[in-house]
Amino acid sequence: MATTANLSSLSSSSTLSKPISKNSSFSLNPPQKASFSLFQKTLPKPSFPHKTVLHTQKPQFTVSSKNPISDFFSTNKSDPEDGFVSSFSDDDDDKPREECGVVGIFGDPEASRLCYLALHALQHRGQEGAGIVAVNNNILQSVTGVGLVSEVFNESKLDQLPGEMAIGHVRYSTAGSSMLKNVQPFVAGYRFGSVGVAHNGNLVNYRALRAMLEDDGSIFNTSSDTEVVLHLIAISKARPFFLRIVDACEKLEGAYSMVFATEDKLVAVRDPFGFRPLVMGRRSNGAVVFASETCALDLIEATYEREVYPGEVLVVDKKDGVQSLCLMSHPEPKQCIFEHIYFALPNSVVFGKSVYESRHIFGEILATEAPVDCDVVIAVPDSGVVAALGYAAKAGVAFQQGLIRSHYVGRTFIEPSQKIRDFGVKLKLSPVRGVLEGKRVVVVDDSIVRGTTSSKIVRLIKEAGAKEVHMRIASPPIIGSCYYGVDTPSSEELISNRMSVEEIREFIGCDSLAFLPFDSLKKMLGSDSPNFCYACFSGKYPVMPREVKVKRVGDFLDDGLNGPIDSIDGGWVKGPRNFNIEKEIDPLYQQSKI
Repeated sequence: MATTANLSSLSSSSTLSKPISKNSSFSLNPPQKASFSLFQKTLPKPSFPHKTVLHTQKPQFTVSSKNPISDFFSTNKSDPEDGFVSSFSDDDDDKPREECGVVGIFGDPEASRLCYLALHALQHRGQEGAGIVAVNNNILQSVTGVGLVSEVFNESKLDQLPGEMAIGHVRYSTAGSSMLKNVQPFVAGYRFGSVGVAHNGNLVNYRALRAMLEDDGSIFNTSSDTEVVLHLIAISKARPFFLRIVDACEKLEGAYSMVFATEDKLVAVRDPFGFRPLVMGRRSNGAVVFASETCALDLIEATYEREVYPGEVLVVDKKDGVQSLCLMSHPEPKQCIFEHIYFALPNSVVFGKSVYESRHIFGEILATEAPVDCDVVIAVPDSGVVAALGYAAKAGVAFQQGLIRSHYVGRTFIEPSQKIRDFGVKLKLSPVRGVLEGKRVVVVDDSIVRGTTSSKIVRLIKEAGAKEVHMRIASPPIIGSCYYGVDTPSSEELISNRMSVEEIREFIGCDSLAFLPFDSLKKMLGSDSPNFCYACFSGKYPVMPREVKVKRVGDFLDDGLNGPIDSIDGGWVKGPRNFNIEKEIDPLYQQSKI
């Protein structure tokens, strides 16, 4: 599965010494400093220049390191592997899915190995594919593959990736099927050299941009929205190289946190709304690290410095160190609230706030606003654990492990010929009868999407002898799909968009059900509340989707190598009518005829 690319060097014209004229009127204003009102501790956010476009930190590279889906469902479609059940196509699909995680490392002689370890820390953000691009002697070399990080890479493959600079990516596809050619990072050659890119997010105007580029003669090799970024960079006339990135990003709409590698530079970019996270850290030898979450920095012993700000480009090279400039006009940030609810690991700091503390407070709010007489509090592992701890602490009730999660279920497993009810859930979650039998149980989970898994969990707990089961959900009801890099079902499939809380309770079969109140969530965030995106709870989108990517069933069954031809570029549909897209004056969109 290894692929190696030997591409030519960049021209010497790609230098940071030339004056920066493009977008010189913009200044990068960081989001208003605010802290969660209920936090006892706040995490300091570094200051950032308000009026200067370019800021330089001198390099320190001196020390060597030590060694919407229902429209596409076919009720008659049979599983191509009749005796197998995909662990990602049943119950795990009843959760929103983050698209991916990215890593970039500059200035360490073991960059690719550190990148490999950082991707391990980000594995929860994507399990379909992984890849690393390393730069050695001005050559970009790439290894990508389908599967988990540990399945894609071994010692011999990492030996193919020498150099002091590397970027990496773990993937869960939202745009493009899960075929090998869609696994990032992508590497492309153009007239001034070569460039690699890893992208976290989703472009809402991808199809329109692709139609425009194809009309001008561009040829696409993948069905990923990330490829349009490379094409836009290649056709840009801007100089030096990072201004080509600025030029390309001005045409993008939606969510993108990206890292780029050239022959001599590492570039990190975040969209003006800051939908998806991206942080910067530094190792003791001066190596600069970018990652989707701080948990990746922790594993490779890099110190967290700050976020990449919305609308910011950071350029790293040996000559000038870290340089920061404004990407484009940056409105009020709209950071994804689901990073704190579900996606990020509890030990991460995301958007300047501790994920653990956020979830603990979510549980406390539920215990305060939706109390119930109970004997024990349990969690749906693993994402519901911290909120359950918060609930138990506030309610004064013991938290216990009532459900044990198996961490050894692979991507597929063989199901017995005689059907076992709730087989998929039972493989992953085992009830502890000694904790549950005869008890009034509060079960804390992070979210409910379709409700199918929740109903199976309630049934599992009751079959273990629980007297009462009370569900508490550490997020508001999800009523809208996400178009900014999160894989969610169509609105018609979201149970909270079709049913009242009482109807959901009856569907699930629990004795009571309560969600985290939306107003309480915003109140808890305090003055930072306007900086978050709540589109999945409110249906109000900061950037209107011009087109929608939904998952086909075939995407989940695809083994990454020989998926059906019709799924290679499938799954794109026109945006919902309530977006009033028809009224917009958008020639590119009209040309694409989606």
